[in-house]
Amino acid sequence: MIHILVTGANGQVGSEIRELANNYPDWKFTYIDIEELDLTNRPGVKDFFGEHKFNYCINCAAYTAVDKAESNEALAHKVNATAVKYVAEACRDNGTGLIHLSTDYVYHNDQNTPFKEGDITTPKGVYARTKLEGDLLAQEINPKTLILRTSWVYSSFGENFVKTMLRLGRDKKELSVIFDQIGSPTYATDLAKAMLLIIDKVESGEVPAEKFNDLYHFSNEGVTSWYDFAKTIFSLATIDCVVLPIETKDYPTAAERPPFSLLNKAKIKETFGVEVPYWRDSLKKCLKLLGEIRFRSY
Repeated sequence: MIHILVTGANGQVGSEIRELANNYPDWKFTYIDIEELDLTNRPGVKDFFGEHKFNYCINCAAYTAVDKAESNEALAHKVNATAVKYVAEACRDNGTGLIHLSTDYVYHNDQNTPFKEGDITTPKGVYARTKLEGDLLAQEINPKTLILRTSWVYSSFGENFVKTMLRLGRDKKELSVIFDQIGSPTYATDLAKAMLLIIDKVESGEVPAEKFNDLYHFSNEGVTSWYDFAKTIFSLATIDCVVLPIETKDYPTAAERPPFSLLNKAKIKETFGVEVPYWRDSLKKCLKLLGEIRFRSY
């Protein structure tokens, strides 16, 4: 039986994995969050992995408060780098494959073509730097590590851009949203499906095990801005709220966002046969789950 540990299990991606677990009746899943295990506690992590002997660990745990990270650098580093180090050590010592979720924020330059896995990383800000450090530590420490970088994650769980727009759109007649940051949303359900498919392909022997030990990108297909994303949410949910396009400079934040962070997904599609849905199609599915377009047919 394949035994998979999911850390950060109460977040968006961890919650989606719980929803999909029934599709894998022959696999065992263990879900933990900070209440069950503090990943910054090295002895605790070591003992936990030694007791349970996981085949894989999907690490969804992270400090993702991008702006707060600027004034909480020690905590962000502890969660995004130090904890990853301890998890990677425990995985290495127990022969556990590690899937570590990373971010498009590590790419922050003037490039205007979709980022490939081999492109240079230029993180700006505490969140981006600590996430990249975690990536590098995981790969250095545990040979069986797959780094999966993603962007603009949302789902029917937790707090995210989609749910924030739905709330604000009903409370306000007008909203200003940034139009000069470009990327692609990622529906957490699609991301979770991709990770489980990768494990399935490797375990079945369909994909050589050495292909697991690499860096990959995943987000939904297509390209948009935050402004167009918001406009689409309101259109599909029939919310009457005017969206005004503004530039990044008109909405200052503590942490600087990448102006362009579109990810090239060719590698993960070619290697594992992952199907990547178009972002609008996935958004419709999420809104249907939330009851926002229940009575409309698409």
